[in-house]
Amino acid sequence: MGSAIKVEDMGIAIKELPMESLSESTSNNSARTYRISDLWENTYVLLLTFSAGIGGLLFGYDTGVISGALLYIRDDFKSVDDSTVLQETIVSMAIAGAIIGAAVGGWVNDRYGRKPAILGADLVFILGAIFMAAAPDPYVLILGRIFVGIGVGVASMTAPLYIAEASPSKIRGALVTTNVLLITGGQFLSYLINLAFTKAPGTWRWMLGVAAVPAILQFILMMWLPESPRWLYRKNKQETAITILERIYPPEEVTQEVQKLQNTIDSEVQEKGSADRVAYSELLKKKEIKLALVAGVGLQVFQQFVGINTVMYYSPSIVQLAGFASNNTALLLSLIVAGMNTLGTIVGIYLIDRTGRKRLVVTSLMGVICALAVLSAAFHETANDSPQISKALSIQAPYTCPDYLTSTEPSWDCMKCLKAKAKCGFCAAQDDQNMPGACFVSNKTVGDFCRNESRAWFERGCPSHYGWLALLGLALYIAFFSPGMGPVPWAVNSEIYPLRYRGICGGIAATGNWVSNLIVAQTFLSLTTAIGTSMTFFLFGCLSVLALSFVIFFVPETKGLSLEEVENMWIQRAAKGWLRLNMWH
Repeated sequence: MGSAIKVEDMGIAIKELPMESLSESTSNNSARTYRISDLWENTYVLLLTFSAGIGGLLFGYDTGVISGALLYIRDDFKSVDDSTVLQETIVSMAIAGAIIGAAVGGWVNDRYGRKPAILGADLVFILGAIFMAAAPDPYVLILGRIFVGIGVGVASMTAPLYIAEASPSKIRGALVTTNVLLITGGQFLSYLINLAFTKAPGTWRWMLGVAAVPAILQFILMMWLPESPRWLYRKNKQETAITILERIYPPEEVTQEVQKLQNTIDSEVQEKGSADRVAYSELLKKKEIKLALVAGVGLQVFQQFVGINTVMYYSPSIVQLAGFASNNTALLLSLIVAGMNTLGTIVGIYLIDRTGRKRLVVTSLMGVICALAVLSAAFHETANDSPQISKALSIQAPYTCPDYLTSTEPSWDCMKCLKAKAKCGFCAAQDDQNMPGACFVSNKTVGDFCRNESRAWFERGCPSHYGWLALLGLALYIAFFSPGMGPVPWAVNSEIYPLRYRGICGGIAATGNWVSNLIVAQTFLSLTTAIGTSMTFFLFGCLSVLALSFVIFFVPETKGLSLEEVENMWIQRAAKGWLRLNMWH
């Protein structure tokens, strides 16, 4: 596509882009009308996007699959069923691995390139999937989760970076959001796999082992695809980089893109004497980089602190907390939640380059706050609408809950039964789950006894007339989160850092995301036990208000700007002042 371009013939002066060029570029970019059909004009760019985006599929599949697998891991390992901490550890050790992967991945990306980082992540992920599928005890399972997490952590920050550096500016947001679509698609796929293997021998082993398949596919595809053209250019492999850029951009745009890239490199050479040497101490010295890091890391941290992964990791458990007892029902309803997440991300692909990143995420957070208010109210009502315990039904040796037998209180309800120290469950009335039922000791034998009498068995939540309101809150949450707060943090972090520091800064931001993810995942079930599900969602609502304030003050709009223009924007902001009270720009 077009003739070869010789960089030395361009006559590029060694200087930074002038400050006034930003406003000119912005006005020019505003004329670039984004159409959804633009995504399909270059099949080569789509192939690069899809192949790198399989890393997002791995990310999403692992996030979703553990929520369903955990229901069956508890049945196989009594130690897991008896310990909320062990359950949280199985979930969160993948996140701990992802923290390591994201932190190391930034350095690997800058030193060795985006492609080797993705290939290495695939190999580690495959090894972790094998460990999980063959785990003889919870501790080998946890080791496998750590390996899988390392692979996911590297992929989570490398895939959007690779896609952004290989995307035309006018559709960059949509293409990076495609990576998020594959994340949500992976979550949806995980729930389908969970449902498919509910009756198979070794249920959870199949659920976790299948994760190796997309990693193998990505490894094969990436072996035949090129390195990021911008990384190659910075590593003095200009001819190879320009050849790739010629396949990405129309002929009339290639020269302009190469010139912008060369200007950025030249300014680095003028300032540091080399474009190849990365001085990490500069991260704390240069105001424009600090501003970009504040915006990027803040977005990633708040993405988790508004509570999304409590919905994705624990959605089957949340459904049970809302009063739906069956594992299969919980998984089916969770599949619907994951499907809505995927559809919402498709809406985000359509909107992100039309409305802009900031407008989209502000609107998203407003809706999330309302949805969390509904969830908090719903669980408050379900807790106060709990069926009573029938003494006649409960006194059945040896099934009766020990705490109920020794209690001096005149009446118990289902919630009090489930919170008993002896670990008890609620066996609902046969004809109407909201009528008085029995409080029995919680184990598999008693659960089977209850179900064999055509009575629902509840261990995590109680039946309620308001369970539907909790499901409505979940649906609203996903509907507002998925188009905005889901894809925007990843899109923004793939485009706001200088080329020299893009890998390490992206790694820092991704590490912030995973650390926040770990905090939320490790504390959610404990929080629901300590302060109740209603207050837990109220807490997430308060954090969402803080997130909205942060976005309004600290996050700029990058719609339509080239990566080099975004870099220049931070220089201008650092010179004029860091605080911008503007909801949309």
